[in-house]
Amino acid sequence: MGGTGLIGSQVVEILRAGGHEAVPHSLSTGVDLLTGQGVAGALEGAEVVVNLTNSPTFDDASPAFFQTTMDNLLAAAAGEGVGHAVILSIVGADLVPDLVYYRAKVLQEDILKAGPVPYSIVRATQFFEFVDVTLSWTADETSVRLPATPVQPMAAADVAQAVADVSVGAPLSGIRNVAGPEVFPLDELGRITLAARGDRRTVITDNSAGMFAAAPGDVLIAKEGAVIAQTTYREWLSRR
Repeated sequence: MGGTGLIGSQVVEILRAGGHEAVPHSLSTGVDLLTGQGVAGALEGAEVVVNLTNSPTFDDASPAFFQTTMDNLLAAAAGEGVGHAVILSIVGADLVPDLVYYRAKVLQEDILKAGPVPYSIVRATQFFEFVDVTLSWTADETSVRLPATPVQPMAAADVAQAVADVSVGAPLSGIRNVAGPEVFPLDELGRITLAARGDRRTVITDNSAGMFAAAPGDVLIAKEGAVIAQTTYREWLSRR
């Protein structure tokens, strides 16, 4: 589910390369988790369902999205005898209650844990691919304002590999955390990014700026036991 998106399309490719029959489903294939349309048919004969759909907004509508889509998915999965359900969540999601989207992801996790299907949760840190979007939230023509919040970002390709690895294993009945190999203050990550782009705007450290200002301390950093990806941010930037 969500098999045509940034992570989903790569998970499908990895699974197929490994000899698995991976079928991508999304609104474009006629499967709508919000209404339930096409979900049972999509899961017919499936051993594992991977749910990578995401709320279209990060606002107060996001909890209802995850409540409805997870209820529909688990009902269909149980009805079709699916033996393993996998979702992608966020490292530290339960430690940032001031962000409604993070609360919504915790709700999604809780629904899965309480549901009728054996499960696995992959929690990843922020994606390299979203750094530019993060900068845009607090940017103007001359500067970008960012908090010094510590982050441990990773490449979407490494996230996809982690999801694929979990999907072909036995249900974890728990959480696997995955993270990038380096920790940066977010403002410093902004400076690295702008320099690589040849962007002459100034990064101003502002611990009240943007969504990640709501993340206290090092809650977005993976703790001991996390799987650490290999791709560094500068390596990833060099390929852009």
